[in-house]
Amino acid sequence: MNTIKQSCARFGLVLLGASAVAWSVSPGQEPAQCGPSPTSWNAVQPAVAPSPFAAAPELSPEALVTEVLARNPTLTEMTAAAQAAAARYPQAISLEDPMFGATFGPGTIATVDRVVEFASRLEISHKYPWPGKRRLRGENAAADARAADLDVDDARLQLIENARDAFADYYLAGRGLAVNQEALDILRSIQSNQETLFKTGKIPEPDLLQTGVQIGRERQRRLTLERMLDVARARINALLDLPPDSPLPPPAPIPSAAALPDEQALRAAALTQRPDLKALAERIAAEQAALGLAHKEYYPDFEPFFMYDRFMGNVSDNRDLAAMLGVRVNLPIRLARRDAAVQEAEARVNQRVAELRRLTDDVNLAVDQAYKETVESEKMVRLYEESILPDVELNVKSSQTSYTTGKIPAVTLLDAERNLIDLRDSYYQATADAFRRRAALERAVGGSRDGVTPSPAPPSAPPAPPSPPAHLPPVSPGS
Repeated sequence: MNTIKQSCARFGLVLLGASAVAWSVSPGQEPAQCGPSPTSWNAVQPAVAPSPFAAAPELSPEALVTEVLARNPTLTEMTAAAQAAAARYPQAISLEDPMFGATFGPGTIATVDRVVEFASRLEISHKYPWPGKRRLRGENAAADARAADLDVDDARLQLIENARDAFADYYLAGRGLAVNQEALDILRSIQSNQETLFKTGKIPEPDLLQTGVQIGRERQRRLTLERMLDVARARINALLDLPPDSPLPPPAPIPSAAALPDEQALRAAALTQRPDLKALAERIAAEQAALGLAHKEYYPDFEPFFMYDRFMGNVSDNRDLAAMLGVRVNLPIRLARRDAAVQEAEARVNQRVAELRRLTDDVNLAVDQAYKETVESEKMVRLYEESILPDVELNVKSSQTSYTTGKIPAVTLLDAERNLIDLRDSYYQATADAFRRRAALERAVGGSRDGVTPSPAPPSAPPAPPSPPAHLPPVSPGS
C-alpha cells in the first residue's frame, strides 16, 4: 500500500517537473523576437513606386490631391487603426470560455480495500456576467470604433489641406523663378544697350554699374527661389510617399475660385459635418457606456457548474450522490474600489463634454478666421489683376520710352523695373495665399461646401474588414 502511494507521488512530481520544463525558457535561450529582425528589416520595406506624374506636362492641384489620398501611408495607418477598433466589438460582447476541471486521489488507486473505489471529481462551469454588462461593453467598443472611423475622415481632410498648401509653395517658387528669369533677361538687355551707349559717351559709368548691381540682386534671389522650389518638391514627394528628389512637372496655374457662401452657413455646416466633432461625440458615448458599466460592477456575476464527485464517501453505495449542480457568485463587497471606478468614469465623461465645448469654440473661431482671411486674399488678388499690375506695366513701358529718348536717367528706369518685379512677386504671393487660405477654410468647415474648393473623390479603399455583428454599424475603412 505505501509502495503504491510513494510511486504515485513520484509520478506526480515527475509530471509537474516535466510541465514546468515544457513551459519555461532555459537560461541560455532567448525569447522569440516580435517583428522582423534587424538583419531582415530591408526585406519588409515597401518598394518605391514610380512617380505618377512622370509623363504629365504640368502638375495640377486636383491631380496632386487625388494622388496624395491614394498613396500617402497616413490613411492606411488610420484605416488599420479603425479596423482594429472595429475588431474589439466581438471581443467585448463575448462570454468567457467554459472551464473544465478534473481531480483524482492517488491514494485510492489499486487500494487493498475492495469497498473504497477510485476517488475522482469532474467539473464543468461557465461564467455569466450580470445582465446589461455585455451590452454596455459592446456599446463602448462600438462607439470607439465609430470614432476611429471618423478619425480616418479627419486625416483625409488634413491630407487634402497639406497637399494644397504644398502645391501653393511649389506654385509660388515656380512662378517666382519665371519672374526672376524675365527680370534677368530685361536687365541684361538694358545692360547691353548701356554698354553701347557708354562706349559712345552718351551715359556715365555709374548708370552701367547700377544695372550690374541690380542683376547681382536678381541672381542672389534666384538662389533663394531654387532652394524654395527644392523644399516644396521634397514636401510634395513626402506626401506622395516618394524620395525627396523625385522629379515633378512644373506647377499648373491656380484655378479661379467660385464665390464664397455666407459665413453663417459655413459655421453651421462645420458644426454638423466636421469629423473631429463627430468623433468626439462618439467618444462621449463610449465614456457614458463605461460609466454605466462601472455602476453595473456593484452587481455580482454568476458561475453555474455541474460536478461529478466521487470523493465524498467514495464507496459503491454512494454512487447516486456523485452528480451535483451548483452556482458560484462573487460578492461585490469592495465598495471603495467600485466607488472610485464610478468617480473616474464620471470625471472622464465630464472631461469629454468639456473637450467638445472647447473644440466647438475652436471650430467657430477657425471658420471665422479662415473666412475673413480668404475674403481678404481674394480681394487682394483682384486688386492686383484689375489695378496694380496694369498700372506698373504701363509705367515700365513709359519709362523705357523716356529712357530711350534721354528724358529720364537709368536709375529711374531701373526703379520702374524693380517695382514691376516686386509687384509681380507680390501678386503670385497673394494668389498662393488665397489658394492656401481657401484650403484652410475647407478644412475648417469639414469638407466640400458650395463655393468652397470641392474635395476630389476618394481613391478606392482597401478591402473592408469582416462585418461586425448587427449591434455595431459597419466601419468603412475609406469613408
